[in-house]
Amino acid sequence: MPTVSMTVNGSHVTKEVEGRTLLVDFLRQQLSLTGTHVGCDTSQCGACVVHLNGKSVKSCTLLACQAEGAEVTTIEGLASDGELHPMQAAFKEHHALQCGFCTPGMIMSAVDLLQNNASPSETEIREWLEGNFCRCTGYHNIVKAVQAASQGS
Repeated sequence: MPTVSMTVNGSHVTKEVEGRTLLVDFLRQQLSLTGTHVGCDTSQCGACVVHLNGKSVKSCTLLACQAEGAEVTTIEGLASDGELHPMQAAFKEHHALQCGFCTPGMIMSAVDLLQNNASPSETEIREWLEGNFCRCTGYHNIVKAVQAASQGS
């Protein structure tokens, strides 16, 4: 069985994986990082978004071996010293979640947006998040949370 090594949330990990293991399954099953969700299995919903070398990617479309040597950040890796990341805090403050299933992927995508555009318009936020589905909220509070986080950055 091949071995894969990467840095996940600041910690170096090396594990044996089957060649067909998806990154999302590697994170959830082998590293017990269950914040990254499996939603549709077809790269449509965005529940599985993580950061790979600083860019948001859908981890259900990548094999774990494709992340060899990479820096991976999951929703668990955003908080620091017990303090929520500003985007996590904004989602909490603005009630930008209901069932919470899409929330990790939404937050990871939104963090990437602000790394690329520190002050996005409402239209830019909606366009950036169009690959992330929420079946509960209608996106209004999600957009408000991203706007609030951008104003605080």
